[in-house]
Amino acid sequence: MSDPNTPVQSERIEELNIERELQDSYLTYAMSTIMDRALPDVRDGLKPSQRRILVAMNDLNLTPGRKHIKCAKIAGDTSGNYHPHGEAVIYPTLVRMAQEWNMRYKLIDGQGNFGSSDGDNPAAMRYTEARMAPPTVEMMADLEYDTVDFQPNYDERLMEPTVLPSKFPNLLVNGSTGIAVGMSCDLLPHNLREICDAIIHVIDHPDCTLADLMKIVPGPDFPTGGIICGIGGIVDGYSTGRGTSDRPV
Repeated sequence: MSDPNTPVQSERIEELNIERELQDSYLTYAMSTIMDRALPDVRDGLKPSQRRILVAMNDLNLTPGRKHIKCAKIAGDTSGNYHPHGEAVIYPTLVRMAQEWNMRYKLIDGQGNFGSSDGDNPAAMRYTEARMAPPTVEMMADLEYDTVDFQPNYDERLMEPTVLPSKFPNLLVNGSTGIAVGMSCDLLPHNLREICDAIIHVIDHPDCTLADLMKIVPGPDFPTGGIICGIGGIVDGYSTGRGTSDRPV
């Protein structure tokens, strides 16, 4: 117990403008959620939660030729090593990367009940199994050669990549969807062959126009085989970043 005769040291009190403090604090929170939830990294097309799951699977050496292992093990390693937000939060992200109706080119090869396009829920992670899909191997290629920057994990016990090397153009072919504070994204999937041809064309002809590229990539390529009626919305989307499906011309 403290001596009652000891003078109490006065605490430092700093006066702040509450409106200014709320603005600054909320801006910090908003930027954090935007970077973690809404916007994927343009270099590998992944959000932090997705990237950390794939890194954990790479640590487990779950290449396409290896045996599938329980998703509970993958989610546990991801939570324990890289993404300390609970396995119940990590598993839905893992599931989505294994659903062929959500991903134009799956990043995870799942085994078991991973739900359906009709809205059926996947089985619990103790029943399902997974390993990396072939495109993910291309995203991990040369990671061990320090081709990208690394940062300490949440407890500074391990190092994790800030981005994957990504020889596979994931953002363009798989797209991305996210929402956060005052910002969202909805990037559509595309055909891999068309995107690769377009990339080569841009390298060979840096001054090419949108019309030139649309001869190679006429529009999005949905994993469910959806049909777009009219190209007006596609042109708007490619030229301005915003497009709707109700512009036929």
